[in-house]
Amino acid sequence: MSLKPSIANPQRHLPASPKAQTPRARGAGNPKILNDPELKHTLNQSPETNDEHSGSLITVLIAVGANLVIAIAKTVAAFMTGSASMIAEAAHSWADAGNGTLLIVAEKKSIKPADKSHPLGYGKESYVWSMIAAFGVFTAGSIVSIYTGIKEWNATESEANYTIGFIVLAVAFVLEGISLVQAYRQSKKHGEALDISALGYVVDTSNPTLRGVFFEDLAAVIGLVIAAAAMGMHAYTGEPYWDALGSIIVGLLLGVVAIFLISRNRDFLVGHRVTDRMHEYVLSELLNHPDIDSVSYLHLEWVGPKKIFMVAAVDIAGNQKEEHIAQKFEEIENLFRGNPVFQEAILTLSEPNAELLSLENI
Repeated sequence: MSLKPSIANPQRHLPASPKAQTPRARGAGNPKILNDPELKHTLNQSPETNDEHSGSLITVLIAVGANLVIAIAKTVAAFMTGSASMIAEAAHSWADAGNGTLLIVAEKKSIKPADKSHPLGYGKESYVWSMIAAFGVFTAGSIVSIYTGIKEWNATESEANYTIGFIVLAVAFVLEGISLVQAYRQSKKHGEALDISALGYVVDTSNPTLRGVFFEDLAAVIGLVIAAAAMGMHAYTGEPYWDALGSIIVGLLLGVVAIFLISRNRDFLVGHRVTDRMHEYVLSELLNHPDIDSVSYLHLEWVGPKKIFMVAAVDIAGNQKEEHIAQKFEEIENLFRGNPVFQEAILTLSEPNAELLSLENI
């Protein structure tokens, strides 16, 4: 794919009227956008981008380590107690451990540099592997838990000592809590820089690894509380359906989380545009560039965690020759490519009499 503009006749693409060169078209009407700290932080973040990648990897490693220990302990407790809720929790933890491994693969593959076969890089690999991990939560976690609950609903009462089960759940709660706190701290750190909540950041972030770990750990902590309550009611009343009910509720909880994660990864895989505020900020940067008179088209799409693909149609200031226009385009494109947030930036000339974009009418 050529990054040079295709120009058959450069004169026909130059501004057709003085309207294209008015201050309003150049974005002077909304200086507040230019000083937006949220957007400046997002786009001027070379250290932050590296910090977030390393932070996400640490978060996943902590989660995988915790889930492996928890899965082994829950499996032992499930065999000793025969509890349906404990069986569901064991399946959940084994699924989380496997999913964590897939998220590590996502982190590693998504940072491969662009090449001839993938000119926009491998960023979307992270959404593919994160979606596979979400399917793992749904199948190995949700379906197994619901099936176990239904199967054990009418089970006969048997003598069982739930002490070991409660001890395992308590230890698991602490370990899952540590993993969740790590994910929350990372989300809060970046959310505060953007003046949004940790939950708001993790829902909207282009980083699927952080989102996956956060919501899987949150579901795990809630599931542990549900499992403990179900086992407690079973022990108190002697009715096994309480235990089965706990398993079903945990399964439904995992199903909701899995569907949400699958949906968010699908959004980014099919082409998720940046926020309106991000769009306005990039437009303001283009309009205030001294070599650009106007912008008629701007496309900004996430192509990976913290990676944007930009295509813009602009008019270059003055009556310049074709080779000068191509050179100006290359210079402006390289300004954006120099920012680690932009995977690729491509400029082309606006169509004659095209409707112009401005900050005031977005």
